[in-house]
Order: sequence, then C-alpha cells, then structure tokens
Amino acid sequence: MEHPAHASLTASEVDWTALQNFAALGGQLRVSFGPRCNIACWFCHNEGDVPPPLTRANRNRQPRPRGLDPAGYLVLISSLMEAGLKRVYFTGGEPLTSPLARAVLEQLPEPGPDASYTLVTNGTRVRTHRSWLSKTHVDKVKVSLHYFSDASLKAIAGTRIPIDTVLDGIEAAREIFERVELNTLLQKENAHEVRRILDFALERRLPVQFIELVGTDFNEGRASSAVPADDIIAYLRTLTNDEHTEVAGVGQGRRVFRVDGIEIDVIHRDLGRHHVGQCGACPVRTKCVEGFWALRVDHDGGVQPCLLRDDLRMNVKELLADPIRLAEAVAGHCTSFTEGTL
Repeated sequence: MEHPAHASLTASEVDWTALQNFAALGGQLRVSFGPRCNIACWFCHNEGDVPPPLTRANRNRQPRPRGLDPAGYLVLISSLMEAGLKRVYFTGGEPLTSPLARAVLEQLPEPGPDASYTLVTNGTRVRTHRSWLSKTHVDKVKVSLHYFSDASLKAIAGTRIPIDTVLDGIEAAREIFERVELNTLLQKENAHEVRRILDFALERRLPVQFIELVGTDFNEGRASSAVPADDIIAYLRTLTNDEHTEVAGVGQGRRVFRVDGIEIDVIHRDLGRHHVGQCGACPVRTKCVEGFWALRVDHDGGVQPCLLRDDLRMNVKELLADPIRLAEAVAGHCTSFTEGTL
C-alpha cells in the first residue's frame, strides 16, 4: 500500500523532531533520476524500483513511469534541504544517462557551508559531461568500482564497455572535483581484484568504501555471490594499526581504517545497524543490514525511508505546488516511521 501525503496536517501538528534528528545524525537524501543505465549490474536495486537487469531479462517487469520533471525535482530537493536535510546524493540507474540530470544539477541551490551534493556514478559518462559538471554545485563524486578488468566488468555488469572507460572516468572526475571517492561491493566475481582496487585507490589517494551486499528481492537469484568483509579487514590490518569502529548515528556500522592518511571504510554487518520504531515488527528485519540511513526519492515523486519496504512509500507529487506542505508531509512520514505507526 502506498501511503498518501499527509495533506491534512496543520503546521501546529507537525513534529519535526524525527526528520531533524535524522539529518543531524548524517542521514542522506538519495535522489534517483530514474532506472536508465548503460550497464546492468546484477545486484542493482534501483533505489527500490525495478532495476535495469530485470527489465532487460523480462520486458514485462518495468519500473514506475516518470512523474517528476526538473522543476519538480528542484522543488522537492530545496524544500527538504530547507527542512534540515543536508547530505544530498544523486543516483539512478546511472544519473548521467538521464535527460534530466543536467537540467537539475545545473540549477541546484547554493548548498551552504554545512551541506553537500554528491553524484553517485559508474564513471563511464563523466568525461563526456565534464564541461557542464564542472559548473554545478556538486562537490563530491562517488564512483562505483566493483571490477578491475574487462572480464569482471562483463561478469558483474553485463557490458562490453572496457574497464579503461571506467578508470578514465575516475581520472576525469579527479580533474573536475576536489572530492572523489570509490565504492566496491564485495562479491565472488571481484574477490580476486579487491586488493588491486585498494592499491589503485591508495596510489591516487582516493578514499574507498568496501560494502557487503544488501540482499533484496531483486538480487536474491545471485545471493550466493555475496562474500563477507573478513578478508579485506584482515588485509587492512596488515597495512595499518589506525582502525576504529563507528556504530552511532544512522545506517550500518562500519570499520574505518587510515592507510597513509587515506580513509578506507568497510561496511560490516557484524557491527549492527541503526533501527527505529517501524523496524521493531518489520517482517524483513532479519534480512536488513542497513537500518534507517536514507530517505529515497524516486523519479515518480515517491519518498520512502527504507529500501526493503516499498509499502512504506509516500507519493508527494500533489504537494509540489506547496513546498512547505511537502516538507511537513515528509516530516510527518518520518515521525510515523520512527514511532512505528505507518
């Protein structure tokens, strides 16, 4: 069941505490430009919508139609940032395949000193779009580097695009942006390349995050490809004694290493995750390794606080004409989620 926007709320009834606490703890606003992508990674979850690999395999499985135009995206982003959310991540699919990406990213409001915009990309289109990307308020690029050879790129992403295109995209990002980071999903298909990916990151002084698979209905057919983070953790401990764990705030617990001053994060399920009220009776909690760490905005105007629960999705398209009411509705939704009453 899709939840209606809380249009009946009055300003005096709005409880902003849950949304503001989420923002203060570093919670993300993840904004998807849609499912379009030029590759098809088998584990893709498309921020909770039907991902490209499943559509390629079965044309009857289609994602939601697009319901947001650039103006709608900008209203939604601006209103939620004014409500307190500061960390905005742009995702897809591949964001730079979307015809909306440039129109939205070029018109982003000034983020201010305590806010940031991050582009999450597979890197293959960065050089193509570098001329206008350099003029946006995007201040960080996070490149997904789940492979380090043509063979592993094909096995994981189902593409003939060469790995050199991805690596060149990383170099292009470094030319444009001060902050470039990498992330790598740990899996059998890249287990033999993880150390090479780490070496690549360290040589270029790029932070990198190694992530254990989040199981979803979309990737359960290849769930056996998931591998734990134990090997990379053991290897990092041979490189540095600078290690600490972070379990406070939102999202997954993580181990943080510093190697020659470069931060290496490992998302490790053994450290737990941040659950809130709605999680208490959640039927998929045993499969959840994330907890509540992101509000996800999809290309049809949906907002949901949990990747694994699209039944908690709220559509706010009808509130785009009233940004204040939109922010109030999202705040109310967050409150209901944290109180377990959705």
